Amino acid sequence: MLYCPQVEKAIINQHNILYILEDTMTMLPISHKNHRSASSRKSSRIPAALCASLALLLTLGVSNALASGPNGGYTNNNRGGFTGPGPAVTTVNQAKSMRDDSHVTLEGHIVRHIGGDRYLFEDNTGSINVEIENKRWQGQTVGPNDLVEISGELDKDWSEMEIDVKRIVKK
Repeated sequence: MLYCPQVEKAIINQHNILYILEDTMTMLPISHKNHRSASSRKSSRIPAALCASLALLLTLGVSNALASGPNGGYTNNNRGGFTGPGPAVTTVNQAKSMRDDSHVTLEGHIVRHIGGDRYLFEDNTGSINVEIENKRWQGQTVGPNDLVEISGELDKDWSEMEIDVKRIVKK
């Protein structure tokens, strides 16, 4: 560990930038801070820029170590999320009576491809058209016998109704 007896001659601003207020600083080992003579202190002078560089490196090293702790840091690489219950599952019959742009979650089967991004979804209470963009499949292969949970937004027009699917999960 190093001791800078003239550390009061330096300041750190709000952006953690160290400013040296004198041209040079004397750096002594902590264990010898009171045991050195004035003549030996003069021989161990180090330019202020070197001392500032050392202080900056130590500051960055400590902040990096703190930032990469087990529960802290600047990035979330594990891509975790909430693990509790999600939105209540709605039936097709209930969804048909909801307002436009309502968020719904349905559980049932995709029984037929209508064309493009449109499919026919069915549960025990009825059927409804759903729009599923290719990116929403996320590599899942789903057939008419597979149970799926879809979440999306109800899209009601004058004569048509469909669900714009945002998420699909094969059960």
